[in-house]
Amino acid sequence: MNTPQPAHDERAEFDQVLAVTAEGLFLANLLLLPGISFLILCWLRWRYYTEAGRLARCHIDQTFFVSLWGGGLLIVCTALFLLLGGLHWQWTWVVVILYFTCIHSTLVLLGTFGLSRATAGLEYVYPLIGVRRP
Repeated sequence: MNTPQPAHDERAEFDQVLAVTAEGLFLANLLLLPGISFLILCWLRWRYYTEAGRLARCHIDQTFFVSLWGGGLLIVCTALFLLLGGLHWQWTWVVVILYFTCIHSTLVLLGTFGLSRATAGLEYVYPLIGVRRP
């Protein structure tokens, strides 16, 4: 006996593809093509945000704003460490490299978790610097 299969929901599939694409671009921005991947993510947000469903908007928002926060924190904190310690003090570079490594690896780990949630069709809010929407 054949049971009828549920109708293929193209809208939900489109949203999931957008969510996975946003998370993939976030990881590519961290690991593969920094800057270029962020520009593509900006274009993705500009182009598809209004027609995207809740799942896609959640992942696009998270990846866009966490990229802004992460990049801003790395630039500001690194500049602050360099200003306070100077370029020629060896401990300045130890602190800068440790800070960069810890923050960068944390963002990669969270991005991987976000990608797994997007692949599963679930929403995800990054801890601490993620955007919370009602």
